Amino acid sequence: MIKKFGYRDLIVIQFLIIFALSAGAQFFQKKESFSRQDTLRGCITKERAWWDVTMYDLHLNPNAKNYQLNGKNTIYFIIVKQPEAEMQIDLQEGMQIDSAFLNNRLVRIRKEGNAWFVSIPLKKMPKSLPENQRPQAPLQQLTIYFQGIPKPAIQPPWDGGVVWGKDSKGNTWINTACQGLGASAWWPCKDHPYDEPDSLQIHVTVPDTLMCISNGRLRSVLNHENNSKTWTWFTSNPINNYNVTMNIGKYAHLRDTFTGINGTLDLDYYVLEENRIKAATHFLQVKQMLKAFEYWFGPYPFYKDGYKLIEAAYPGMEHQSAIAYGNGYRNGYAGNDLSESGWGLKWDFMIVHESGHEWFGNSISCKDAADMWIQEGFTNYAEVLFTDYFFGTEAGNAYCRGLRKRVLNDKPIIGPYNVNREGSSDMYFKASNLIHTIRQIIGNDSSFRQLLLDLNRSYFHKTVSSNEIEAFITTRTGFQLQKVFDQYLRTTQIPTLEYFLSVENGQTILNYRWNNCIEGFNMPVLLPDSENHYGLFLATEKWKKLRTRFTKDQTIESFLHPDFYILYQKITTARN
Repeated sequence: MIKKFGYRDLIVIQFLIIFALSAGAQFFQKKESFSRQDTLRGCITKERAWWDVTMYDLHLNPNAKNYQLNGKNTIYFIIVKQPEAEMQIDLQEGMQIDSAFLNNRLVRIRKEGNAWFVSIPLKKMPKSLPENQRPQAPLQQLTIYFQGIPKPAIQPPWDGGVVWGKDSKGNTWINTACQGLGASAWWPCKDHPYDEPDSLQIHVTVPDTLMCISNGRLRSVLNHENNSKTWTWFTSNPINNYNVTMNIGKYAHLRDTFTGINGTLDLDYYVLEENRIKAATHFLQVKQMLKAFEYWFGPYPFYKDGYKLIEAAYPGMEHQSAIAYGNGYRNGYAGNDLSESGWGLKWDFMIVHESGHEWFGNSISCKDAADMWIQEGFTNYAEVLFTDYFFGTEAGNAYCRGLRKRVLNDKPIIGPYNVNREGSSDMYFKASNLIHTIRQIIGNDSSFRQLLLDLNRSYFHKTVSSNEIEAFITTRTGFQLQKVFDQYLRTTQIPTLEYFLSVENGQTILNYRWNNCIEGFNMPVLLPDSENHYGLFLATEKWKKLRTRFTKDQTIESFLHPDFYILYQKITTARN
């Protein structure tokens, strides 16, 4: 049986082990050295750039007795620029490509670490077409036969791979979890986030006593004479490679529906038999989650593929339309409130957080692992918005503020580009508080909600960069936020608002400026005005003055706004 981890174990694993592999970058971080393998994995190499994946057709035969996996993957693609002499396919150590056929012709392969290079007969390849003609581009196909022993997951989902195990009754139970590790840990693909297939078909052959649940819709279950079945699933929307999943077990199937913005959404839950009754009640939270997130973000992004929760032998993972669930049918995170505000125990963390990724991570996806905050920061903030929707704005604010104690400020949120490295784990809690701060600057929740709706419409089913998201928010809000993004995403400094009171012509004056910040930092902040009401005032590195009704001997700490993620420091007089 797969080991169950306690709350303390999970937190230590999450924030000390996996993110210790991440690299810092940008302004004040010492540069890390990277290998040729890092570059091959993280770059859009010339052997990747000339072709675009349209579909994966993946056939798998897992063997639970010896932890082996074999199969074939047919990659359908179009040519988008002049072909190179090779194309890069990724498959990690432990797995082996046996042969490859390009348009049904056997081709040569050479291996360089985790990268495999397929030889391209250039004279037989069609020329690339202009972008406006690509829908008419002829499909090419590369079929790869592979086998091996994929990396076993040690502490899924953080130290990922294939999870080989047994349920409490001794039945085979297999899951996958490979976000950081990459899909190439267990099947050959173009393992870079910039290029998602438009669709995916996956066929998995298992003993006929078991089920295999994957992404999208079930197309067929084919019975074989050797007491096995092949389960075929089809995903009709673009999908991240790491979101492709295989869940094999003796599952009970529960069905429900949700009436949402785009009509009726099918809800399917696959749970271990002993948890059927528990799940039927606990998973009612799914409809609450969908109601809140459709309000804030717009329609669930994958109506065509449905929504599934699949019980897994680890805490959870945002596999598109097939979310892994292992939170023990408890509210909170493993029964605990990460914010310590009390509000995190009102709902199941795994249902809310992992489902939030359907909007941010699965529909809107980062082009490079360095920009993972787009996925994790907005999804962490989705927890705040869920709390806000059902328990009120102050509850959401308290939840968000409570997360700040988990910010490490160990290195920048944005990592180094083109080497498959994330930045700090602060991509969760610090990035969430950055979004919360921007919400305060906007100062109107209707406008903030419209920003989120527009963001989801504009980047629906697209891969994006941090720069694109930053520019979009800056343009739509009308505030000059570039320095704000630079401060919070690319440094470890928390801006400090220095202030002191003085008297000029009998009037108390609040003197204030930003310190501990990058050059040119100019974020506006809410301050108490002459009527002791909050107003939005621009602050810069230079001293500014604001009339107040305070006396010089009074303190204003209780009036400083708590929902800006900043520090305040009272001083006695101006200093350079």
